[in-house]
Amino acid sequence: MPVSIDTVYQRVLAISNKEQRGYITPIEFNLLANQAQLEIFEQYFYDLDQFKRKQDIPGQETDLTSFSDSIELISKKLSVFTNVIALLGGSTTYPTILPGPIPVYSTGKIFAHGVVCKKVTLNELDNLLNSNFHRDALVRSPVYIESNVAGEDIRVWDGVQTLAGRMTTGVTCEVITEPTAVRWGYDIIGEKALYNASTSINFTLHDSEETELVFKVLGLAGVVMNKPGLTSIAMAKESGKIQQEKI
Repeated sequence: MPVSIDTVYQRVLAISNKEQRGYITPIEFNLLANQAQLEIFEQYFYDLDQFKRKQDIPGQETDLTSFSDSIELISKKLSVFTNVIALLGGSTTYPTILPGPIPVYSTGKIFAHGVVCKKVTLNELDNLLNSNFHRDALVRSPVYIESNVAGEDIRVWDGVQTLAGRMTTGVTCEVITEPTAVRWGYDIIGEKALYNASTSINFTLHDSEETELVFKVLGLAGVVMNKPGLTSIAMAKESGKIQQEKI
């Protein structure tokens, strides 16, 4: 369930007014809300890397059956942004945008007819293709290399092609798209901005990020309005939440 843009805005206004830090206009809020959403989204990748490295340390293994497993939680938060689509240009080029249009943020696993491919070097590929035994095994364990040909990103082999060939169809990749831009839509009635749900766009982030969004927007608002007290309040709350998550 997405986070309501109106809920976040009203909470931000309530806290900022309570602290007598000033009013945040809808235009300012929309700019800050999109920045906050992007910061939270990008932090997922740093946190995921950190938790994975921690899991590799002896004695620090995480119980993968636990509801509090950090890697599993972040993976669930990223799942809404994850798609598997066909590569372009004869199965050699990564897509940069999806219908919407939605920009592609990053690419992940490569698949040959649904089978995950392993990335290898050009020398490793030569050794595989020049051995009948290893080339036959590519049917079950396809591989790919980064292409040095202009206009191509990768080339994929699944053992069916000749030494000079590569797959031209059936290659898909895992892509992570950027969050959709949010907007608190409104109508001006009596010189006052009133919420309009039909022109609004909610956050794409997981609903558990509602509190984090409020803190982020408040912190950014403090910078914009030159109200360091508001930024300090938001940073203190956010730091406490982060510390609790990473213990």
